[in-house]
Amino acid sequence: MTDLLLRAQRWLEADPDPDTRAELARLTELASSAEDPAQKASALRELGERFAGPLEFGTAGLRGVIGAGETRMNRAVVLRTSAGLARYLLAADEATARARGIVIGYDGRRMSREFAEDTACTLAAAGVPAILSPIPCPTPVTAYAATELGAVAGVMITASHNPPEYNGYKVYWGNGAQIIPPHDKGIAAAIDASPAAKDVPRMDLDEARAKGLVRSFPNDLDDRYLAAIAALSVRGDGDRSLSIVYTPLHGVGNRLVRAALEAAGFSRVTTVPEQAEPDGAFPTVAFPNPEEKGAMDLSFALAAREGATLILANDPDVDRLAVAVRRPEGGYTQLTGNQVGTLLGHYLLTRTPACLSDDAPVEDAPKKLVIASIVSSPMLGAIARAHGVRYEETLTGFKWIANRAMDLERAEGAAFVFGYEEALGYTVGTLVRDKDGIGAALLFAELASVIQAGGKSVLDELEALSRRYGLYASGQRSVTLPGTEGITQIQAAMDRLRASKPSRVGALAVLALSDFQAQVRTLPDGRTEPLTLPKSNMIALDLEGGSRIIARPSGTEPKIKFYFDIREPITPGEALSAAEGRAKTRMSELETALSAIVGI
Repeated sequence: MTDLLLRAQRWLEADPDPDTRAELARLTELASSAEDPAQKASALRELGERFAGPLEFGTAGLRGVIGAGETRMNRAVVLRTSAGLARYLLAADEATARARGIVIGYDGRRMSREFAEDTACTLAAAGVPAILSPIPCPTPVTAYAATELGAVAGVMITASHNPPEYNGYKVYWGNGAQIIPPHDKGIAAAIDASPAAKDVPRMDLDEARAKGLVRSFPNDLDDRYLAAIAALSVRGDGDRSLSIVYTPLHGVGNRLVRAALEAAGFSRVTTVPEQAEPDGAFPTVAFPNPEEKGAMDLSFALAAREGATLILANDPDVDRLAVAVRRPEGGYTQLTGNQVGTLLGHYLLTRTPACLSDDAPVEDAPKKLVIASIVSSPMLGAIARAHGVRYEETLTGFKWIANRAMDLERAEGAAFVFGYEEALGYTVGTLVRDKDGIGAALLFAELASVIQAGGKSVLDELEALSRRYGLYASGQRSVTLPGTEGITQIQAAMDRLRASKPSRVGALAVLALSDFQAQVRTLPDGRTEPLTLPKSNMIALDLEGGSRIIARPSGTEPKIKFYFDIREPITPGEALSAAEGRAKTRMSELETALSAIVGI
């Protein structure tokens, strides 16, 4: 207890923010002097959580609950992180860092502007110019700005779709993609070497602006971005009169998404009014993630009143896209990330002016490239292979998709068309080297308009793809286990799966177990094969009949995730519902059996 209180006191003395200092002072007072034993014990537990070790800087940067302490997101953490980032970039190439600078964007969450300005002032004090967004902006605009403005790196202050109490610090390299090893470890080491927050040099913002060390995004940057995503269009036809309901979920998407759709001729777009403006409290949703139950209820209600054909939703920082479509019998079906990814990938390959049907050859197919994360549906790979297009899988996280695409572009002249991950993340072409919920929204609206002009619906298109390539059913089970105890439980579950090496999961035999942390694939007879993907705390089970299970901890939330993929053939003349029923039964059996193995 004494050591914990001493660490908390040292942090308090170094914290430059009076709000978090006061918060921590109250907590330490209760932990040391409260007369109520229960109150004292509670304060000590809370201090233990806040000083369980520094907030870890990884390949997604930082993300955590806003508050005082080393495991929380606060100004002290941001100052030390920015000092470390500056030190790392200056050590790598001082002249380039000082000449090109770093772009900084921020979303509408609590403390986002303060964290962005602290970042800019710290960089300025180190002599690294900061190019700061003048207003809250989408994550894909920051990623675009990194390359468009020739920056050496980029920072986006956001916690994406996490609950309101979170914020984060995402770092891009100069190529516009999120950092990958070795840069993540190098930056983390530089952060560890940073002085206490009170000793981190900061230049006054006005002084930094006067010296040209902090400047704003160019006034025409948004227009340049909108023109660039408009150029991603593959078809100029379609029924652009289809009715669309859009929600930014209290995030920063409304302005640019509406502008992009309007410029493309979509004249019947209605934004959910209660969620149109940025609000870091997210007052109408319990969890600002369009995948979460209830998050899109207002969208469904508005779409029903408007008779809308299509619902588009972004998460608060606009890097993800959710889609719902009207059913023939009424009501709306929200598509999964895999369904949206498959539809977009198929559209971009087969609906170009040079290839107007699924049977026509794809132009320059051998050079074209599509990529999905390993936990996404294998269906995009089946479509790509059927058309002679190269398909690759990467580890979970869009940083891997973007960097792999660039590697293949440089080494082999590949033409990257599309990349996606099942967690609602998509990018089209080479414009944005990260998830882009604006470009994806525009292209999906175009896709829907082309299908509608042909007298069909998006659901008709999905069924046609399933009949041609097989019904790919994907399911996910996520278990949230917060706190340090939760981290221990999650790792224990992964360890049990590794140790058990199951020969069967339910009725299906295990054909191979791939441990991406050990980078080894183990076959039933004990033989092993090396894995080429980078190390990751992830396990994949290949099952008989083409089914697959993947287990991994989330990189941004206190969750362990299990992914299930099943391919169910549809016989000629068979109702789609029959195949869906078989897939659902098999999915349930696999989930139950795996739960027994991992103990969660």
